[in-house]
Amino acid sequence: MASSTVSRSLHDVGLAAWFGGTLANAVALNTASGHTSNPADSGRVANIGWDRWTPVNAAAIAIHLAGSIGQLSANKSRLAGQSGVGTMAIVKTGVTAAALGVTAYSRLLGKKVSAHTDVPVNDATTPAQSTPPDVAAAQKQLALLQWAAPALTGTLVVISSFAGEQQRPTNVLRSLLRS
Repeated sequence: MASSTVSRSLHDVGLAAWFGGTLANAVALNTASGHTSNPADSGRVANIGWDRWTPVNAAAIAIHLAGSIGQLSANKSRLAGQSGVGTMAIVKTGVTAAALGVTAYSRLLGKKVSAHTDVPVNDATTPAQSTPPDVAAAQKQLALLQWAAPALTGTLVVISSFAGEQQRPTNVLRSLLRS
């Protein structure tokens, strides 16, 4: 039981940080970076924020994945025997893979932007007219992707809530009686 508590805590805390951090950056940092007195400072401010968040986000993702593996291991009998649990796990794995892909691709784009610290931009995801084309292209993609990571990780929070409901004794019993 204690190992399940540890893995569930790792799963939940890592996911909370991954979701919350990407949402906060999309809502606050990216927009706030555009409120500097010098447009060249906007990119620098956003880059500093994102570069500081990256190692924390990587740790959050690693913690979440470690907890997820622990949860899979702790629930392998339910995966095999309880109706709907396997399907939920497959969907959750797919959404996790998509969130990882979006996060990794966003970071690659972010590195392109971050390599040009003094480039004038309107904000972290909005190029100015004088923004170099390669940075502007990366920013335009990031403008969309900044919402994809919190949307996918938020979906994982919902799926995790559903998985918790599947563990209620009445749901486990109902599934066993159907078998």
